[in-house]
Amino acid sequence: MLPYHSLRFKVALVFSALTILLLVSQALGVKTLAEVQEEKFITALIADDMASLIQSYRTDPTLVPPLDPQLDGHVSQEGRTHITLPASVKELQNGIHEIRLNDQEIHVAIASFDQTRVYRVYDFSAYEQHFKKTINALMAGTGLFALLTIWLAFGLSGVLVRQVAGLARQVKTARLGASTPLNPGKYDEAEVADLVAAFNDYHHRMSQMIEREKEFTGNVSHEFRTPLTAIKTSCELLAQNAAMDAKSAARLRQIDRAVDNMIELINVMLLLAREESSTNVGPISLIGAIEDALDPFADILATKGIAIVIDIENAPRIKANRSALAIALSNLIDNAVRHTERGSIGFSYMDGWLRIADTGRGIPQHDLAHVFERFYQARPAQEAGRTFGIGLAIVKKISDRYKWSIELESAPGKGTCAALFLPPASN
Repeated sequence: MLPYHSLRFKVALVFSALTILLLVSQALGVKTLAEVQEEKFITALIADDMASLIQSYRTDPTLVPPLDPQLDGHVSQEGRTHITLPASVKELQNGIHEIRLNDQEIHVAIASFDQTRVYRVYDFSAYEQHFKKTINALMAGTGLFALLTIWLAFGLSGVLVRQVAGLARQVKTARLGASTPLNPGKYDEAEVADLVAAFNDYHHRMSQMIEREKEFTGNVSHEFRTPLTAIKTSCELLAQNAAMDAKSAARLRQIDRAVDNMIELINVMLLLAREESSTNVGPISLIGAIEDALDPFADILATKGIAIVIDIENAPRIKANRSALAIALSNLIDNAVRHTERGSIGFSYMDGWLRIADTGRGIPQHDLAHVFERFYQARPAQEAGRTFGIGLAIVKKISDRYKWSIELESAPGKGTCAALFLPPASN
């Protein structure tokens, strides 16, 4: 599952990223433009100065500096700092050039004068340092504005999503089945109001569906109880017949137990369908619950010759709902019996885990991840017999309902082990 992030965080992040990108782009653009304009300004300044200098030399030849034999030209210094030009400058064409001397950038203007050339040296170091400080201040200001943008973005995003956050809080507090819908009049943003209306419609339809399900479940459970009660009453009346032989009496007791199991099954299914709170949870004998769950399978176990091994010591008592545990054990035992042709089914209990291990055909690895899904059958349909693939789904639902844990380990040809965590009852 992907990690969740708040809508406010996402809005603030996008707003901050876009604003910072624009600020940085603007700052870099201003820096580049300023540097270009600086060079143009220096070039224009030097050009004007050189034109004025050459004109002054022509007007007053005494102003012409001495001839530099190394450069075969006249060297003029702009400013008081004397800079010695290297001999390589002689190879440069007339014009304005920027050269580096001793980690210092200087400008040299070269122009023809009579039969020689004039080299004019300009040092704009102080100006360029001041310009760089200004650019650095601009970039630092951009950084401060970026930090301010993040703070503003977070604040503004809270304003933008406040109604969505309020709607989320109302939805969290709304109970399914509650008759009071959310009030769309509290929201002045059209999108949020539409969302409230959609939620109210969905909530209303879900409430109606749940009510219909509850009514149907109640009706079905009532209709089942009526014939079951009649069967149980008939069993009680027949049991009073002293002329009944031992075999018929045993069958009658088996029918009576089956009726009791059906009644418990209906009660648990009704409880699970209504998602009511846990009830009738108390200490019960684990061995007794296992023996009661095994009783309906006595005939088929005897027919297949499957041995039952209950390796549980000290007669532990667990905290559980008796009917729910009976259904869970019945389904787990039913699975073990149906998939085991010979061998044994063993029961053990340690550290709160009840393990039911059989010596059956096992389950392929790719089917293990799906065995708790409704109507899923690990075997082909023609081999499934009279099963519907809901037994383990019922066990999983009961386990989730009562906060139990269930695990299944299996391998083809090596049997299956179902582990059910049943907390021991406190003394």
